[in-house]
Amino acid sequence: MTPADREQIAAGLAAGLEYAEIARRLNRPTSTVTREVARNSGPHGYRADLATRATHARARRRKPVLPAVAPLDDNHGRDATAVAAFEEQFVAMVVETGLQRMAARVLARLYLTDSGSLTAADLAQSLRVSPASISKAVAYLEGIDLLQRKRDTRRRERYVVDDDFQLRAWTASTRTNAMWASASLRGAEILGPHTPAGARLEYLGQFFERLHQDMLNGVTAATVGDALTVLAALVHAGRPLSAQELATALGWTADRVGEALRSAADSPGMADPVALRHTETGAYDVIARPERLTTRQREALSSL
Repeated sequence: MTPADREQIAAGLAAGLEYAEIARRLNRPTSTVTREVARNSGPHGYRADLATRATHARARRRKPVLPAVAPLDDNHGRDATAVAAFEEQFVAMVVETGLQRMAARVLARLYLTDSGSLTAADLAQSLRVSPASISKAVAYLEGIDLLQRKRDTRRRERYVVDDDFQLRAWTASTRTNAMWASASLRGAEILGPHTPAGARLEYLGQFFERLHQDMLNGVTAATVGDALTVLAALVHAGRPLSAQELATALGWTADRVGEALRSAADSPGMADPVALRHTETGAYDVIARPERLTTRQREALSSL
């Protein structure tokens, strides 16, 4: 609302015009004019100059709008904008893994805080949410072993992610995979493995069983990454390659390539629906996993 608008409102009121007519002349909603008059002494006391001064005074009294999340404490001269952007990306990544958004926000805030620990009050204040939201989120994270509760020297409860976080996350994943495998295979027996639903559950159970065993056998994320890179290199090459050729092309040591090839061969489920094949000449290439296609499907594809 400009001073000129307020002058027109004052003139309209003095002339006995209805709010709707004043609003029409200003090309503004009637509700805007109604609010303007109501908060500035009403129709009988409205003055344009006083209304303008009152509006400026109210604007000065307004509290600054706080960001949705308080910035992380920082004593290291980091780029606050970059850190905040990364925190949002981290939260989004955690949500994509299946965690609730509030739990993901709590986990990210703890993990990105230098101390690695915060009280419930700290979390509520920094994330600008209610204590009840924090309580629910930390209970969920504790339930899946991604967070611990400890007392500090002042006997305050603090929520902590420590150096064992990765191990607990890994353990939680293996336990989840084992539960999926057990439930799916049990369902396959009940429904009958030769029925469509039973076969589907049997395949699901076998997949999670392989995944569970791979994790227990010490297959790390880095090892899986190397194995998949080798398979991608073979797909890209479009022909069999020796281990030495792979090492040269990837810029890796022979030992690293050898370990990646062994992992791909020992854990075929990680590369599904393709598989590594060791040819008679000693080279390696990639083929479709045999169980992915029926005999009829393979024959039909070969005839194309």
